[in-house]
Amino acid sequence: MGLKQWPACERPREKLMRYGVKSLSNAELLALIVRTGTRGDTALSLAEAILAQEQGISSLGSMEPEDFRKIRGIGEATACTLTAAVELGKRIAAVPKRERISIDNSKQMADLFMEQMRFLEKELFQVVILNTKNEILAIENVSVGNLNSSIATPREVFHNAVRKSASAVILAHNHPSGNPEPSDADILLTDRMIEAGNILGIRVLDHIIIGDGIYVSMKEREYI
Repeated sequence: MGLKQWPACERPREKLMRYGVKSLSNAELLALIVRTGTRGDTALSLAEAILAQEQGISSLGSMEPEDFRKIRGIGEATACTLTAAVELGKRIAAVPKRERISIDNSKQMADLFMEQMRFLEKELFQVVILNTKNEILAIENVSVGNLNSSIATPREVFHNAVRKSASAVILAHNHPSGNPEPSDADILLTDRMIEAGNILGIRVLDHIIIGDGIYVSMKEREYI
């Protein structure tokens, strides 16, 4: 089945526009670069073939146009596009990093997410990974829920926090209703994440719930 036959919400381009680029898998990101498939292969299946190289996504860093062209369905134009995208990524990575943002209060965190999350039609659960100085190391999309709820597990929340040797995390999700008042499920989820974080030695500093122009800090409400 071609990408055009997929449900609109599952197509890589639509997912990117609605949920952000971090919601896409490696294969979906590559599919957007590949753009079109062949008679027997979709853009996504071509992307999966590229990722099937021995070293997976790491292989892209050393591949030249002729290497891409060895993959069935990859022509000269697509091979050049992929090579250019990889080189651009290398150049971006080589640019010195800007000073990291330090988080001092819940309003600062809410402001960071408000415009991105206030109008989403589904719940998006994100985790902000912090170092010992409360500087942001990364912001990760953990899960996208249905119209009324998101699903997040400690494994998903703390996976990259552990990999990045994080000192703390801040949780954030939106309420599509526009009302940020925490539900019983939100409170239970927060307790569960605090417990998991304590085991891992990673503090949960706050859980921000985004509504339509307003927010609730679970820390300010003394749930944390």
